[in-house]
Amino acid sequence: MNNAPAPAIEVRNLTKSYRELDALDGVSLTLEAGRIYGLLGRNGAGKTTLMSILTGQGFGSSGEALIFGHSPYENDETLAKICFIRESQKYPDDFNARQAFKAAALFFANWDQDLADRLIEDFALPMKRSIKKLSRGQLSAVGVIIGMASRADITFFDEPYLGLDAVARQIFYDRLLEDFALHPRTIVLSSHLIDEIANLLEHVVVIDKGRIMLDEDAESLRGSAVAVTGSREKVDSFINGHQVLHRDSMGSLSSVTIKARLGETERAMAAELGLELSAVPLQQLVVRTTMAGLQNDNNESLEVLS
Repeated sequence: MNNAPAPAIEVRNLTKSYRELDALDGVSLTLEAGRIYGLLGRNGAGKTTLMSILTGQGFGSSGEALIFGHSPYENDETLAKICFIRESQKYPDDFNARQAFKAAALFFANWDQDLADRLIEDFALPMKRSIKKLSRGQLSAVGVIIGMASRADITFFDEPYLGLDAVARQIFYDRLLEDFALHPRTIVLSSHLIDEIANLLEHVVVIDKGRIMLDEDAESLRGSAVAVTGSREKVDSFINGHQVLHRDSMGSLSSVTIKARLGETERAMAAELGLELSAVPLQQLVVRTTMAGLQNDNNESLEVLS
């Protein structure tokens, strides 16, 4: 008998269709408890649809979406373990920030008022001003504070921090890591600012056109791709047999991004050929992986030189 705890999130062949459009197309995914995940992809890729189903705000056309082994839809006990903060989070118009936090404290069993107070000070949030009169950045701060101070078992941040300026976003990242170290839980960050959040992530999931394109530990992704730059002939010779994610050429020069971990022998060979090797940042890797997937959709197979 298997007594292992259920994953925090388990998605099995989940599809969500709107007339002729598949917002989610056979998505399968397992996210374990106590880790920080990045759910990355372009606008319209299916990220918000997936999170909405996982938080019980909708349901799939087919397949399953489970939270700790249970469907969240109309399941109050399971929903109480989830906090979902959107970029366009809505609050009653007559609320001020203080009232929004009081309402959140009543809903979330693990609410930490001390953490909320610290964050209120960090973001210099006006507590008595009406929600509808707050700036975009101040409204983002309200959502971020609720998401962090809730200390829910699973917290989804659907880009609510985009309204914050660079300094305020860094405060959010720093406080999130500090509090996660003391109180581990499952956190899912959805963002376009991939390089900004790269150091926070333990696992990366990339979704595009409703399908999972990448599902790997962040550590394994680091160094998993390299850009090779130099004369076209020498570049082509060097990358022979490697999966090509992207190619740029100008005259006799070429820069090719390949999916590969290069050892000392290959790096020495590149140096002998006069080729430049450069690491591929996470954001660029996500973009290249997505573009490679689009090429497949257009019946253009990934280029593998042999």
